[in-house]
Amino acid sequence: MARTYSKKVRKLLREFWREAYERELHSELTKLDEGFSEWREGRISSGELSHRIHRYETGPSRKLYKTYNDGERDLMVASAIVSGILDRDEVPDVLLEALAGPINFWASMEDDQGA
Repeated sequence: MARTYSKKVRKLLREFWREAYERELHSELTKLDEGFSEWREGRISSGELSHRIHRYETGPSRKLYKTYNDGERDLMVASAIVSGILDRDEVPDVLLEALAGPINFWASMEDDQGA
């Protein structure tokens, strides 16, 4: 069910949605870059590097794209806050207040998985 937010909150949601996606993508690309370093140093073959690129494209890259583009922004941002991708201290109070329900949902999901 889509929730209704003020113009200010919608703008903040877009901003923090992009930031969360960028951070997760950066993390995955950093892992892929390690393969390029190994390849340049001659520690892995071109075939192995190609295999790693393929795994990245069909795994993390596809998963992140689908997660961030098929989901609702408020749920994605709330999930990023709960998982620590976004630090609560960097998120404006108005956005934290607007996302209280989704944040509580993700926090309860983490509690259930940790139990």
